[in-house]
Amino acid sequence: MSAARDSAVGERPAAKKTKSAKTNKSPAVAKTGSKTGSKAGAKAESRTALVRRARRINRELAEVYPYAHPELDFENPFQLLVATVLSAQTTDLRVNQTTPALFAAYPTAEDMAAADPETLEQLIRPTGFFRAKAKSLIGLSAGLRDRFGGEVPGRLEDLVTLPGVGRKTANVVLGNAFGVPGVTVDTHFGRLVRRWKWTDAEEPEKVEADVCALFPKSEWTMLSHRVIFHGRRVCHSRKPACGACPIAPLCPSYGEGETDPEKAKKLLKYEMGGRPGQRLKPPADYPGLPASPLGAE
Repeated sequence: MSAARDSAVGERPAAKKTKSAKTNKSPAVAKTGSKTGSKAGAKAESRTALVRRARRINRELAEVYPYAHPELDFENPFQLLVATVLSAQTTDLRVNQTTPALFAAYPTAEDMAAADPETLEQLIRPTGFFRAKAKSLIGLSAGLRDRFGGEVPGRLEDLVTLPGVGRKTANVVLGNAFGVPGVTVDTHFGRLVRRWKWTDAEEPEKVEADVCALFPKSEWTMLSHRVIFHGRRVCHSRKPACGACPIAPLCPSYGEGETDPEKAKKLLKYEMGGRPGQRLKPPADYPGLPASPLGAE
């Protein structure tokens, strides 16, 4: 769940007011011609216009997903840290189905640091890459035990010294366990912000820096949740549901996916498509269904 600034590139006339994004009609801000993907002869989107459009998208997403939240089940910072490390190269659902048995066996950093590697590997096997993840979990738990009194530190510079913990994992933990704002650049987040022309960067740290520069710090954590929610539910990688997208009028990449409203609705996932979410224990205000335990799908 941070900041190189893009400079303004040219000016464009003020866009005409559009109807609400929730109408799902063809977008009034079709191809903006921003510097990250301009058409030949199109004027680049100014820095001011980019900031305004980005912040409007955030406001629209806040209305669509007022219940946006971290989709990992956790009860304390240690559980969130472990779950986030496990979430690499798998779904949050698979992690949530795996961690109940894991935390029952190893409730503290001290317990996990002393784990038998093969036993730990078998517990986390459903999440994939279980040998490398087990090594990271034992290493980070030992680091917590030996250097931080068994407690998860609340500073990014400390968290990233632990095995298997990078900026993305650190920002997830800081934003959701300690209330420290941060932008989480996962695959969904990076894909969407490039589609929206907020950045043209591929490197997560550069993406984080570019996006952080568009928003006040107080918005960073919730912005991350909203963008990731939208990426998982509507703006998919291979076939985005453009015709059912509530922010279509603000999207310069409208049309990359299915534009027919009825066909697009069939592409919606999780609670947007009437199916369970990724958490076994979702927040009280979550409008969807809880996910099933491992083996009960």
